[in-house]
Amino acid sequence: MKLTLEGLKDRAAWEKVGVSIPSYDIVKVAENTKKAPIWVHFGIGNIFRMFIGGLADTLIEKGELDKGITCVETFDFDTVDMIYKPYDNLVLGVTLRADGSTDKHVIGSLTEAIKAQSSVPEYWNRLKEIFTNPAFQMATFTITEKGYALKNAAGQYFPFVQADIDQGPEKPGAAMAIVASLLYERFKAGAYPVAIVSCDNCSHNGEKLMNSVVTMAKEWEKKGFVPAEFVAYLQDEKKVAFPWSMIDKITPRPAPSVEKELEKLGEGPQYLVIEDKFPNGRPKLEDAGVYMTDRDTVNKVERMKVTTCLNPLHTALAVYGCVLGYTLIADEMKDPELNKLVREIGLVEGMPVVTDPGILSPKDFVDEVINVRIPNPFMPDTPQRIATDTSQKVGIRYGETIKSYVAKYGDAKKLRFIPLAIAGWLRYLLGVDDEGKTFERSSDPMLDSLTEALSGITLGNATATADAGSSVDSAMISTKLHPILSNANIFGSDLYADGIGELVEEYFREEIAGPGAVRSTLKKYLD
Repeated sequence: MKLTLEGLKDRAAWEKVGVSIPSYDIVKVAENTKKAPIWVHFGIGNIFRMFIGGLADTLIEKGELDKGITCVETFDFDTVDMIYKPYDNLVLGVTLRADGSTDKHVIGSLTEAIKAQSSVPEYWNRLKEIFTNPAFQMATFTITEKGYALKNAAGQYFPFVQADIDQGPEKPGAAMAIVASLLYERFKAGAYPVAIVSCDNCSHNGEKLMNSVVTMAKEWEKKGFVPAEFVAYLQDEKKVAFPWSMIDKITPRPAPSVEKELEKLGEGPQYLVIEDKFPNGRPKLEDAGVYMTDRDTVNKVERMKVTTCLNPLHTALAVYGCVLGYTLIADEMKDPELNKLVREIGLVEGMPVVTDPGILSPKDFVDEVINVRIPNPFMPDTPQRIATDTSQKVGIRYGETIKSYVAKYGDAKKLRFIPLAIAGWLRYLLGVDDEGKTFERSSDPMLDSLTEALSGITLGNATATADAGSSVDSAMISTKLHPILSNANIFGSDLYADGIGELVEEYFREEIAGPGAVRSTLKKYLD
């Protein structure tokens, strides 16, 4: 058995091992898509293949859609050559249940895979052909939070972004310039309407995507590459809409037990909530289980999950898990202190500022996260993976709640455990575990600058805590931490002005007192 169009002809063999395959004509759907594509997706990794691709697959199976998705990769081009082409763009989707059972099915809705390389005419001309088609309806995105970032912590354009600005729309390199350039082609072809939809896991994702694309266009306008009318086109929601969305789906690589089962031949709960703003029409996504609603409801659901009920808990487990030697998120929920920490962050500190979106219950959601999802041993997610790019996440996962506390109470001094999570991140950045052994930190665009900012801080040089008075070392640590904790580009605000900067410092000093200090600090505040 091979996962190819030829291999699927032996339907009985697949069904014998419990794998369902599409009832529709995959080849015909691919032909329809190539002739007149209506849906492009940027960022074609796991979560796209299983979740977004699964939505299209469901609609095609129901006879409500006769075209699939054109898959576009803007960063990891090997994905096209290694994961798509050898398998005729087919995907073996495995949905993992909390009891360890699986549902296995082949997804045939991913009909074409393209590398977004403007330097390769074959790929670039195909993308321009798609974006200039009047019938083209929408582009969706799962390129991660950092895919929308244009500037560093100092507020300066990243070098690759500056290069895209200087080169103009003809030869874009990074994702935001690629999208802006393709929209410019659509503008020139007739200013046709289209929806540009972020499905990434970040606060106000549609707004972030819009701001980045419009910023690229404005910079090009300044240099004379594009007319002002193009910028106006991007800012006209009747022409180019940037709907907000909230996605809740985990699609890690399978656990060894699942891999073994597959050699013999995500997760149950999943949500996608999208603002219903599609100026050129759309597939009937609601018939595949998508919540289509208004922006206010999307915002409430998104805030519930990203800033309160799930993502902040994951980040806390990620940084402390690395420092305490864990390699599986599920195992951390057996740790009394870490279990208590996420309960305090989610159930206690989060609930006063979470808004009930109406379509999902915040309390039920966080209960499911803490008691079912994160402890699931069949979900092989690691703290090391989740710790990736934390500098790009803390402002969203904690900063929004901090700002909500300031708005509600005048400051954030009521918070005790979110500051503990932030201190844990700073402790993680030292790259030394709680036994004093070095470990490899996950990739992060600010890792070098943050490492430099914390240079000179080692275990045992925090000779002062809140109880022991001040010392030279304590003053040095405060001097080192202040530029980080006051950096609004990281946290969305100045944590000292919010009333919690000093508390984070205090926790951090206790956690670097020596080997075992992280565990002692957690026990002190969580037992």
